[in-house]
Amino acid sequence: MRKSRFWQLSGLLLTSLLLSGCVTVPDSVKGTSAMPQQDLVRVLNAPQLYVGQESRFGGKVISVSNKNGMTRLEIAAMRLDDTARPILGSATIGRVFADVNGFVDPINFNNQMVTVVGPIAGIEKGKIGDANYNFVVVKVTGYQRWHMVQQVVSAPQPIDPWIWYGPGHGRRHGGYWGPPPWGYYSPAPAQVQTILTE
Repeated sequence: MRKSRFWQLSGLLLTSLLLSGCVTVPDSVKGTSAMPQQDLVRVLNAPQLYVGQESRFGGKVISVSNKNGMTRLEIAAMRLDDTARPILGSATIGRVFADVNGFVDPINFNNQMVTVVGPIAGIEKGKIGDANYNFVVVKVTGYQRWHMVQQVVSAPQPIDPWIWYGPGHGRRHGGYWGPPPWGYYSPAPAQVQTILTE
């Protein structure tokens, strides 16, 4: 029994390592540097130090402004996960003006989740409501619009459906292996979670 449990746990560990290795940033927002700047608070505190540095920011698009040959996205930035997706439910960390070359249709981007990559061009003064605000400006070289979908997540099943009834370890008499009192499946209900996909 111990060997069986060892191989089950080893298999689960190997599977989780393989799956974690599959987590990647989409090509559209990989950028050209090994680690684009993602700390918006740091950039806002000393913007002159970061002009020209490649950055990656993402969050919810608040507004879209079209001009000839360029589109500006105002993004309420959020922290990004390891795959460059905005972390749903996290608080915003600042605002970004993302300037995209060419025409971007507002209907495809308003109130959508997006990640952009490109060099920091500096700070531009603007307003949020009646309050003055310094926006970080990014010259976008790549972007990813995310789709919000819901998925059902089942509770994890027990690794070994059999449990020991009887005396503790080392005693050989008076016990038996059997199914757990709750059956083979976890009593926890399935949950619906919202995720971002490409």
